[in-house]
Amino acid sequence: MHKSCIGLLAVAVTSLWPAMAGATPTEPLTLENFVRPSQECATCHLFTNPPELAGEPNISPQVWQGSLMGQSARDPVFWAAVAIGHQDAPDETIDCIRCHAPKAFLDGRGDAIEIDALTPDDLDGVTCELCHRMVDDQITPPGNARYVIDDIAIDGSVPVRGPWTYPPDNQPQHATSDDNAFTSSSAMCGVCHDVTTNRERVDENGVGLGFGFGEQRTYSEWANSAFADPQDPQAQTCQDCHMPALADVAGCDGFKLANNTHPTGGRRHDLAGANLGVLNLLQQLYGKSVGGPIEDAIFDHTREQTEELLATAASLEVTFPAEVDLQTTTELAVTVTNNTGHKLPTGYAEGRVMWVEVTVSLGEQLLFSSGRYDPETELIEDDAQVRRYEAIAEDHTDGTTLHLLRSDRWIVDNRLPPRGLTPDIQTDPVGDRYQLTGDNTWPHQDSWSYMFSALALDDPTPGVDDQAEISVRLLYLQNTPEYLDFLAEENATNAAGTELLGLFETHGRPQPMVLAQAQQTVALVGLVAPAPGTESSSGGETVGETTVDSLSSGFESSESSAGPSTTDASASESETGENNGEGCGCKAQERAPTGALLMLLVLASTRLRRPST
Repeated sequence: MHKSCIGLLAVAVTSLWPAMAGATPTEPLTLENFVRPSQECATCHLFTNPPELAGEPNISPQVWQGSLMGQSARDPVFWAAVAIGHQDAPDETIDCIRCHAPKAFLDGRGDAIEIDALTPDDLDGVTCELCHRMVDDQITPPGNARYVIDDIAIDGSVPVRGPWTYPPDNQPQHATSDDNAFTSSSAMCGVCHDVTTNRERVDENGVGLGFGFGEQRTYSEWANSAFADPQDPQAQTCQDCHMPALADVAGCDGFKLANNTHPTGGRRHDLAGANLGVLNLLQQLYGKSVGGPIEDAIFDHTREQTEELLATAASLEVTFPAEVDLQTTTELAVTVTNNTGHKLPTGYAEGRVMWVEVTVSLGEQLLFSSGRYDPETELIEDDAQVRRYEAIAEDHTDGTTLHLLRSDRWIVDNRLPPRGLTPDIQTDPVGDRYQLTGDNTWPHQDSWSYMFSALALDDPTPGVDDQAEISVRLLYLQNTPEYLDFLAEENATNAAGTELLGLFETHGRPQPMVLAQAQQTVALVGLVAPAPGTESSSGGETVGETTVDSLSSGFESSESSAGPSTTDASASESETGENNGEGCGCKAQERAPTGALLMLLVLASTRLRRPST
């Protein structure tokens, strides 16, 4: 699974939707035993690995600090989004705080709309005790941060739930409970990772569907998938991916020093997700090296685990052609497989897009491209064959997008479903890309073909040893430039959006993450040298000294066929340079040229020649 802490601009739905009626979540200023600051937990739960685990990822629970769960209350993108949400629905952003700064909400500061309204303890984000005191009251359904917090003290403290029991003569310094069923379940993650806003969802005609707008359904995506089926041999919980299991470890420093370990039940607290861009930014703002409170080693740890997790999110299979013939049509078959237990990408949809980039080159000459990312303009090529995975919502009354608290209709949701996703209007794709399979589930693979054709080039020295390099990359961006500009331009409340842009300008603009990739060099044939003073027999258009035929701009879908040239790029190298995790989006009028037009521009001034040897 792949989930970072996300800006939850959601609202209570008890007033409108019966499914939430009767819920008894913990409300502000009702706890007799307040949630303690996580810094108190660090006294015992921040430690180095024992010698037998030297070189392994740090097992200390306090590495949570470096995750977007631990930094949820500091996330500057979140606060920029809260400002817009407050403008659209002033009484509803309390649920943003409910999830991102739960201690602030529980202590009566749920009306905050900027970070300066929080106390230092509020900045713990999703705190230790929030999770380890959370219980299932058998009434409150998952979603909208409607957590129920245990408030019954034993010997002066509320028991902290975990996987282990302790002998009477060797107890921790606080009460404990091994009633760990809810704490270790995906349902606990679902408390925050399903979000329903206070807008009735409507269809394409604006007709109400009788339930709230499901802005996020990460938990439901998992619950409706094969990953949640206990009979499935590959079933996994949220924790299995985001909190890998440990064996023979101690839960705190004192027990580690006493060599008092537990054979089972331990989990790492990496809580890795996908938002490397904001993670990198947070380290620049709050790492110890710049005077902040978080050890840089903890941020480094989270980044390493995030990169490892991202490398497992998807598989990319490419059937490369044996050759690229410039005089006929070439087919490039691609299959993307979602390996996660939720849609890919999932969660907060605004400003997020995954797509496939394809380039075919001879040396530095670009022969074909689809979805090519330009790091200078931060635009994704908007060609006819580009394959994007995204969810776009709108306010049906006027077509406004990106305003989360106004959205009531999905225009499109072509994000790749998880394996075995069963039909449910809350999690179904929107659009015509996917069709139900024979077992009445949505496919978790997407297969199609790129077609590029009939390109004749004026080259005085054609040769059989010319080589074309084909590159295919699955890219993912969060917080596209379009979205970041929106957060600044639409903000009439404060300067959070403008300040966010300034932070990215100072510390590095967002860049896409590479989830999977495949490359292959194949023979390039069909180079022809027309007789001087004659037109190419291909019927192409003459541009300067170069004769080309337009690339096919039509999209032709076909199943990817197996063959000796098939490359499986599953879990490929995660390329996450200095500015990873955030990236590009583009307004329609700013889209990059199509592959055909781009090639014409390139070749108009440059003759194609064989690469030097």
